[in-house]
Amino acid sequence: MGKAAATVDIKLIAIGNSKGIRLPKVLLRKYGWSDSLVLQEMEEGIFLYSKQKDKLSWPDTYRAMAADDEDWSDLDETVADGLD
Repeated sequence: MGKAAATVDIKLIAIGNSKGIRLPKVLLRKYGWSDSLVLQEMEEGIFLYSKQKDKLSWPDTYRAMAADDEDWSDLDETVADGLD
């Protein structure tokens, strides 16, 4: 089974007549966020992402996946279920 998503408790802060949030520095570095983000409202909540669409090369993608230490032990069962 994969890693659970991290949960971080953050507070809303006053910014003029509005409210805002402060994102932890570690998240800013992890996702490469600096000046602006796209906020997409979804049924489940909001989704934040960078406007930049940096694509990894296949070798970089492989290294990133290997670094995540994902558990693929159930892949054979999934492939063998006969669904396309």
